[in-house]
Amino acid sequence: MKFLSDFVFCLLMALFVIPARSQSQPEELGLVRWLRDMNSAQEKSKSTGKPILILFQEVPGCSTCKNYGEQVMSHPLIVEAIETYFIPLCIYNNRGGSDKQILDYFQEPSWNNPVVRIVDAQLKEVSPRLNGNYSAYAMVSKINVSLIKSGKLVPQYLQLLEDELQAQSSGVESLTVGMYCFWSGEKTYGKLDGVVATKAGFVNGKEVVQVQYDPKKTSAKKILEEGRKSACADAVYLDKTQKLDASVQIERKSGSGFREDREVKYYLQHHDLRYIPMTETQSARVNSALALSLEPTIYLSPRQNRLLQKVKSSNSKSGFENYIGKPISTGTKILNDSAIN
Repeated sequence: MKFLSDFVFCLLMALFVIPARSQSQPEELGLVRWLRDMNSAQEKSKSTGKPILILFQEVPGCSTCKNYGEQVMSHPLIVEAIETYFIPLCIYNNRGGSDKQILDYFQEPSWNNPVVRIVDAQLKEVSPRLNGNYSAYAMVSKINVSLIKSGKLVPQYLQLLEDELQAQSSGVESLTVGMYCFWSGEKTYGKLDGVVATKAGFVNGKEVVQVQYDPKKTSAKKILEEGRKSACADAVYLDKTQKLDASVQIERKSGSGFREDREVKYYLQHHDLRYIPMTETQSARVNSALALSLEPTIYLSPRQNRLLQKVKSSNSKSGFENYIGKPISTGTKILNDSAIN
């Protein structure tokens, strides 16, 4: 009887589980809706004027290929940019037939790590081939360069994303600034070029803002100078490893044990925009824009703005999630769904 029950179980698995998996997109491809036929891609490219973004990918692939799909080709803003500005085409580099023909045409190696090419409808290269760098920053940078070479403006959300990813890849620095009101501090620091993220909280019971910044684009001195203009730089808290330019006139304090406030991004917390998944830099800029009565939606992508309109038109907000302080990846599904619904 046990043999029979095992047989029935395996049969059910074959009927229901295996077909379900075969219909889903391989993890190596991420969440981009790819075409798989070059002729169709060229026709769409001709009719729309959009370049073709080709992903040469090993499917099934090694850990590098899987990570590329999961971390780069599943980032909601990268997915949106590819599907908005390009004709996405995937070519498997480990198969025969039409895939092999395209692989040979571009002289791409078989069984290789991911490669990205952006070409026009005549298959002429728009920007240099991307290989060897499997980071999200490299992908966004290539997208932005291709937009410029195609005579298009880089949208604000993509420029912010490139800046943020570049800072994260090369290393950010942190500054903890004390002030009379950390809500005002986040407003002040969140708007600054080079600032990647802000967070309101406490050190030794005093209100502070933790500022993460790209040292290649700004400095602690410049940030504190801006803070003093709005009375948001009374003191700076330094740990044993941090040093501050001696020319900076500010009280230096030792302190650790930063404790995040329950209501970071105060202005964002009180707006419908709290229901929109964002990157850390987007969140900082939007919070500051709201505080200064500036237009915040310029920092959002079309799908983020579309979701915002859905939130605003809803009679109840109970079905929406507050995304402040959460990685944008937690809102991938709702952002991707906004492209369809």
